[in-house]
Amino acid sequence: MYRIVIFLLLMGFWIFFSGQIDYFHITLGVLSCLFITLISSSFYFTNRSKGIGNRLAEAARIPGYLAWLTWEIVLSNIHILKLALTPGDIKDLDPSLVRIKTRLKTDYGKYILANSITLTPGTITIDIDGDELLIHSISRHTKLGVEEETMERKISKVFEGGDN
Repeated sequence: MYRIVIFLLLMGFWIFFSGQIDYFHITLGVLSCLFITLISSSFYFTNRSKGIGNRLAEAARIPGYLAWLTWEIVLSNIHILKLALTPGDIKDLDPSLVRIKTRLKTDYGKYILANSITLTPGTITIDIDGDELLIHSISRHTKLGVEEETMERKISKVFEGGDN
C-alpha cells in the first residue's frame, strides 16, 4: 500500500513540475517514479503504525518548515556574503568541525536534519554516526546556529510529532 502511495505522490509531482502530458513524458515519468519507488520506498514511512490522519497532519506541517528553512538559507547567504566582501583580515572566519548529538529518533528525521544543515550556506554535514552528526562550519556565527538546535526541534515537530 505504501509503495502505491509513494508512486502516486511522485507521479503527481512529476506531472505537476514537468507540465507535459504526452505519451513520452508520462512514460518517462512512470519509469522514473517506479524506479525511485522501488529503491527508496522502505526509507519513507518507516513507522507504518501512523494513520492517514497523522500523515496528513505531518504533510500540513512541512510547508511551514520549508518556509522557515528558506528564510534561514537567505540569512545564511547574507552572512556568507558579508564574510566574502569583508576586506582584509576576517575576524569572524573560524572554520571548525562541530559534533552534535541529535535527539531525533528516526533515520528520516536525521536525514532531513543533515540535508537542511548542508543546504544552509556556511555549514556542511560530513558524517552521521548513530545519533551524532559531524558538521563543518565556516564561522562562529554558523557554528552557534548549528549548536542551538532550533532546526532539530522544528524537524522533530514536523516529522516526529515531538517537542525535542
